[in-house]
Amino acid sequence: MDQTHASSPLAGAVHDLATEVVLALRSGDHLATVCGAAGIDEENRTGIAAARVIGADLLLPSVLYGRHPHPGDVAVLDRAVREFPPKPDAPAATAWSHWHMISTLQRMAQPPGTAGTTGSFEEPDAAWLEQAPWQSFTHQLSVLAPLAVPAAPSAVQRAAAARAVDLSRGFVRAVRRRDWLQAAGAGRWLAAIGGEPDTLGLERGLEFVELMGGHDPRVTLHVRAARLMAEARAR
Repeated sequence: MDQTHASSPLAGAVHDLATEVVLALRSGDHLATVCGAAGIDEENRTGIAAARVIGADLLLPSVLYGRHPHPGDVAVLDRAVREFPPKPDAPAATAWSHWHMISTLQRMAQPPGTAGTTGSFEEPDAAWLEQAPWQSFTHQLSVLAPLAVPAAPSAVQRAAAARAVDLSRGFVRAVRRRDWLQAAGAGRWLAAIGGEPDTLGLERGLEFVELMGGHDPRVTLHVRAARLMAEARAR
């Protein structure tokens, strides 16, 4: 593990997992194991915690390319769901992230019509997003960037689609504040939902975000996901 990129073993594992997701997105190789390449299996406690941080994006290459995920990656994500359920007083974003992990596992890794091994529950409440100021709205949506994927409707996605202009304002604000991770997350949402003003220049904006913040593979992950979704929308 390259400790120059990590202040702790967990931060290093998150860095390594995000890097492997980016490599898989670039190659389109659905047979490659993200977790195996990062040296993580379902018995690795630190790796499981890192998978919880990455969330459903662990399976993002399979989601965006429409292919079966590697069984090892499914096992790690499933273990993360089991090991780190949200506490009763957890923030709404944590509950939504957990919900999305479960729904992604059920959609990508299980035959249609079968019961989920990870269990299921209804969508958490999203009403708090509707009236949130655009600054905090952008922040919360960037935290929930893994939900910005096609064919995965949710109340969060509907809230984002209804406030594309606010997200665009938040994207510009994040760039000006040099908050590259928030900018990348907001840009990913805009690529997923559309509706941003033409004057925003999202494609060039994302190029700048990746150039400035690409030392963080999570930034590159969101930017690459945004590009793939924008390309799919243009076809």
